[in-house]
Amino acid sequence: MTLDILRETDAVIFDLDGSLVDSMWVWGEIDIEYLARFGYTVPPDLQPAIEGFSFFETAQYVKKRFALEDSLEQIMADWNAMAWDKYLYEVPLKPGAAEFLAVCRERRIRLGIATSNSRELVTNVADAHGLHDWFDCILTAGDVGRGKPAPDIYLEVARRLGVSCSRCLVFEDVVAGIQAGKAAGMRVCAVYDEAARQQDAQKRALADWYIQDYRELIGACQNSFCR
Repeated sequence: MTLDILRETDAVIFDLDGSLVDSMWVWGEIDIEYLARFGYTVPPDLQPAIEGFSFFETAQYVKKRFALEDSLEQIMADWNAMAWDKYLYEVPLKPGAAEFLAVCRERRIRLGIATSNSRELVTNVADAHGLHDWFDCILTAGDVGRGKPAPDIYLEVARRLGVSCSRCLVFEDVVAGIQAGKAAGMRVCAVYDEAARQQDAQKRALADWYIQDYRELIGACQNSFCR
């Protein structure tokens, strides 16, 4: 039995990295390896600075901050190459995510993905887990121009799904994503992710709900979850 979180919901939209798939560790490794090529260590404020940025916006930021001579196209191509095999073979769905997707489908709820990642890597993950068969719309921030916390990507996914924003439920693992979903007029459930654990208090304050993982939404009693 699924909780009241799905009441009055016509569409569920997932952020990808850290929300639907366990992939944030990949980017921690890539940051270390990539910047080491140029003699840099990863500064502690890098991840907060780029949180929610589109893939292109992140490349712009890194190029400018570290005065890299490589073109934006080369930077993004290098990141894609470094992440390719990991996304294909080492990035699992979050615990309970597959079962929750099945529940949504049983209820005829439309499904979308709104990610800041590159189209190449999103396609890789979707292929690895058969997500193309589940989702009605998979959109990247690069498709809309502005990354999170701007609401653009969520507004566009809702439009393509043909669903009112007030009838959409978003799952997000970071503050910028939660802010984007709320700015789009959607309800938001925060998802725990180890890489964003320091944001937990703020995530709980901003979101409508908070879960450790999707297993909480399967067979749990209402009072154990809903505020």
